[in-house]
Amino acid sequence: MNDVLIDSATARIAAHDHGGNGPAVLLLHGAGGNLLAWKHFAPLLTADHRVISVDLRGHGHSGDGPWTWDAVLDDLEAVVEHFELSRPSVVGHSLGGVVAALWALRHPDCPAAISLDGHRAALTHPENYAGLPSERLHAQLDRLREVFEAQTAAAGQSMSTEQANAVLEQQRAFAAQAGLDVEHWIELTRRGWQVHDGRTRVRPGRELLESLRRSPEFLDALPVFGKLGSPFLLVLATRAAGFPPEFTDLVQALQDGLRRDLALLVADQPALEVQEVDASHGMVFETPGEIAEIVLAFLRDHR
Repeated sequence: MNDVLIDSATARIAAHDHGGNGPAVLLLHGAGGNLLAWKHFAPLLTADHRVISVDLRGHGHSGDGPWTWDAVLDDLEAVVEHFELSRPSVVGHSLGGVVAALWALRHPDCPAAISLDGHRAALTHPENYAGLPSERLHAQLDRLREVFEAQTAAAGQSMSTEQANAVLEQQRAFAAQAGLDVEHWIELTRRGWQVHDGRTRVRPGRELLESLRRSPEFLDALPVFGKLGSPFLLVLATRAAGFPPEFTDLVQALQDGLRRDLALLVADQPALEVQEVDASHGMVFETPGEIAEIVLAFLRDHR
């Protein structure tokens, strides 16, 4: 895959042109991912759309830079200008879905924006959970905060070759067990690494992750959804996956709170649609064909 490197104001951004015919679509990956997340998905859109995928700053082959939403949107402006795209639609997964909503907020003439399960962080405000007794809720949140703080502290630390190889074997086992394309998963994992003098550093780094964890929009993007004037689709996963069993109740409470609040928001926000799918947060990897059909149908209705 040949990247194009594009100079934004404060970072160099890697992008890939998948080709295709028709209105332009930008694809934005989730936190910790990169543009290879769309390897099997992007070709499903190219019969109807010109498709461009992007490494967000601090990810993949893009440069580092302070994570602010305005800076990230400016990066996308540079990509759009480089490829001479006219009013692109935006499809984002997880964190990329939040960025897609913010792009549509900046560009009210955006034909359509789609978030694939990008809405609220797992560790969000206590009032965003429903059905869990207060004492248990706060105990679970404290425990999840410990887990995330440990992950953030480890971010950006370098690994030896032996440690990196061990991680790759773990990722192979995970992908095989999940029924994913193992070699694609390893390729995606490696793209998120920087290797120097025999040491491997995993991106994004600690500073970026801490910035996200402090961001109101990352904690809860629903207020952003409520301001949108252009068509916006949230594709909502119905299956929880990727969390240890100790957080089962917390994840269910998060889902229940999300459905509660989205029902109220949809009633007052004509630009917002919500569609649930029988998939986990990793829907782009699990069922790219089904998700592509949903995306194409929404884009077709909002050209």
